[in-house]
Amino acid sequence: MSYLGNEPQFTQYPSKFFNGNGTAQTVALDYAPPNAAAVLVFIDGVRQDTSAYTLAGTNLTFTGSVPSGTNNVQVVHMGLILDVGVPGDGTVTNAKMAANSIDSDQYVDGSIDNAHLAANSVDSDQYVDGSIDNAHLADDAVGIDELSATGTASSSTFLRGDNAWVASGLAWQAVVTAATTMVAGRGYFVNTTGSAFSMTLPGSATIGDEVHIIDYAGTFDTNNCTVARNSHKILGATSDLVVATERAAFKLVYVDATQGWLLTEL
Repeated sequence: MSYLGNEPQFTQYPSKFFNGNGTAQTVALDYAPPNAAAVLVFIDGVRQDTSAYTLAGTNLTFTGSVPSGTNNVQVVHMGLILDVGVPGDGTVTNAKMAANSIDSDQYVDGSIDNAHLAANSVDSDQYVDGSIDNAHLADDAVGIDELSATGTASSSTFLRGDNAWVASGLAWQAVVTAATTMVAGRGYFVNTTGSAFSMTLPGSATIGDEVHIIDYAGTFDTNNCTVARNSHKILGATSDLVVATERAAFKLVYVDATQGWLLTEL
């Protein structure tokens, strides 16, 4: 057959016939219509209003008597609800997932553990500031190599509160008889019997650094010991310290750039 325009498309709706029995009978349908308008009901070829029947699941009950007859009752399903059921285990794969279709809203709390993390997938970019505390550190996880401090760590130094490695206690040196540049954390027996000379303070200093000097031979009064400041202040002054007291015993402690090295007797 020829058509003007597109060929008409015909759809056949599910239909079922019943025999009328002369009562307000109930018939069993093959499907459960969502509402009365989802079916067309005919008796002897006459369409019935939706008030002529009620629905309860797959049961259709007429509100009045249905004339007796053979296949004189017809029910046409105009719309069906298709139940696709629940996908079987393992039937949904990556190929069926749209890009970016899963985000944090789909994750159940506690559902992601170590087994779901790729190797090296978490680094410092994922850490929130302050999120790592003592509870997250394994025993012995932090050693000397992980500490940021000035000075040199060794068996004879300790880490001070200002993050500086300093000598643990005072290391006394052998008797000094000539000009010497001192090292913080050491004590010096200075012998000026032969001649006066200078003991130079360390070139760099941090708060709490100290040096000790003792007049070994009791000759500072005749052959003075000069403490050279080495660019630091001594007692707040920019001049060297000349010690001319017999049997002098003292220490110098560094405080800051304003006062430099402060003097105290031993």
